[in-house]
Amino acid sequence: MKYLITESQFDKIIFKYLDNQDFIHIQYGVNDYFVNSEKDEYAQIRFNKKYRWCTITYDLLKEISSFFSIKFADALSIVNRWVENVFGITSMTTDVQEGIIVYYF
Repeated sequence: MKYLITESQFDKIIFKYLDNQDFIHIQYGVNDYFVNSEKDEYAQIRFNKKYRWCTITYDLLKEISSFFSIKFADALSIVNRWVENVFGITSMTTDVQEGIIVYYF
């Protein structure tokens, strides 16, 4: 049996997947970090509120693209929309990084 899933429904599936990751949201200065556990040295996502700059770890995007069988660029776009949704913004600059170090001020 085959199912037809619209793009918005697919986004909601991945949004729910990201919500269920139980990221811990940590705020330090102008940076917001999404980490897997308290005092984690590395973050999955970093968002700079001042410059609206988002950095997503390569491993998270690789995980999403392989789990949902989508292109890496599509995974990046969907995670970008998830972050925009979390912070209630409409546009930001996004990049990918190997390891995102959490800077505790």
